[in-house]
Amino acid sequence: MTQKQLEEYLWGAANILRGMIDAADFKQYIFPLLFFKRISDVWDEEYQIALDDSNGDITYAEFRENHWFDIPNGCHWKNIRSKSVDVGKHLQNALRKIENANFEQLHDVFGDAQWTNKKRMSDEKMLDLIEHFSKIDLSLKSVPHDIMGEGYEYLIKKFADDSGHTAAEFYTNRTVVKLMTMITDPQPGESVYDPTCGSGGILLNSALHLKEQKKEYRTLKLYGQELNLITSAIARINMYMHNVDEFQIVQGDTLDSPQLLQNDELRKFDVIMANPPYSVKRWNQQKWMNDPYGRNIWGTPPKGCADYAFLQHIIKSLNPDTGRCVVLFPHGVLFRDSESEIRKKMIEADMVDAVIGLGKNLFYNSPMESCLLVCSMQKPKDRKDKIIFINAVKELKLERNSAWLDSQNIKRIADTYWKVNEEDGFSKVISKNDVISHNGNLSLSLYVKQKIASIENNIEELLFDIEKGQREYNKSLTELFKKLENIGIKN
Repeated sequence: MTQKQLEEYLWGAANILRGMIDAADFKQYIFPLLFFKRISDVWDEEYQIALDDSNGDITYAEFRENHWFDIPNGCHWKNIRSKSVDVGKHLQNALRKIENANFEQLHDVFGDAQWTNKKRMSDEKMLDLIEHFSKIDLSLKSVPHDIMGEGYEYLIKKFADDSGHTAAEFYTNRTVVKLMTMITDPQPGESVYDPTCGSGGILLNSALHLKEQKKEYRTLKLYGQELNLITSAIARINMYMHNVDEFQIVQGDTLDSPQLLQNDELRKFDVIMANPPYSVKRWNQQKWMNDPYGRNIWGTPPKGCADYAFLQHIIKSLNPDTGRCVVLFPHGVLFRDSESEIRKKMIEADMVDAVIGLGKNLFYNSPMESCLLVCSMQKPKDRKDKIIFINAVKELKLERNSAWLDSQNIKRIADTYWKVNEEDGFSKVISKNDVISHNGNLSLSLYVKQKIASIENNIEELLFDIEKGQREYNKSLTELFKKLENIGIKN
């Protein structure tokens, strides 16, 4: 199956629900059904291979060891397809039994959709969906992992496009993710963490980054936490669809109840990349003041904005020797007065490695400008006590309300970061003391000056050309009138 055929087929399932269910809720039904069909078809494929290998030994072919996941009797896709009444009830029972049979891997992976609510999902509509998915074989032979993974990511983006303002809760612009990965540059064997992982795209890109470089990506250890139950389930399915098994994604509130612990402390990671929900107003500020995990290392953020709570959680979760992070934030984190004391302490600790300003619409489905804050626990000698500011606001492609970074944009920004290049109007290296003298203000406009002189020169040149053109026009007009006068005299 080609990539395009798979994408059209997957989106066709979503169109069956259109009009009955809000677009933002499509993912609750489509992703679990897709995964159910995938593991059923792979089970059949594995069964046939084991049957052939054992000269027809049915008992051997059904052994759990021969299968990706265990599917209990009566819980296969074809069992649900045979039902015509109370389809949602039979489906829900099958999904729960599959979760329990593979509890360590699949607990809660099918989410909490209202399969039995016939007002929301009638038997007829359920059967339409099941028949649609039944038209195609989703075994590994028919749809290899790379094509299946790309198709799943396509579907995630399509749902994000349809979800309006809620899209940013589970989807980060993948071109920005690519840039973030090039800046942190995860290596084989390292651990990568996303404390607000959404659908898991940032984590997956770490593995794909190594794969593109032909490095060993299977030794990368991926960790994530996500507040929303269905979104965390989508992230886990995303890993399996891409044939990534070395991961741990947990569900819960990262600020209020971090789940990834080790020896009663926050687990430490080599790389952290994140796109936290920006400017969260409802969070437990009071609990943060006496945080049991010691995350208030620079102080307590203001009540109405949790951005620096997420950042301090990230810093506290970094490996003290190898840790580095890049976080996608709104520009306000760079200069808001209410957070200046926290910022100054962070800069004094020489944690800030780079500030990269990005253009509009790169927060998904939002016109806001964004920025990347890059921090490092152990800067190399040539980067100590310095911060590189990169004003890449104009480095983007924009079409209507959609924006992205192309490969040239990404390369220019990443190369400037790694080579610590200074370029007039684009990047500047500033000492941390100079930044502290500006009250810890990290605003790009303070340090990366626009080419005003050049702009003034261009304006002067333009005025000169206009005046020159006007003189030539007047001269031609004068000559024309003279010729007309001569003609009149002669007549």
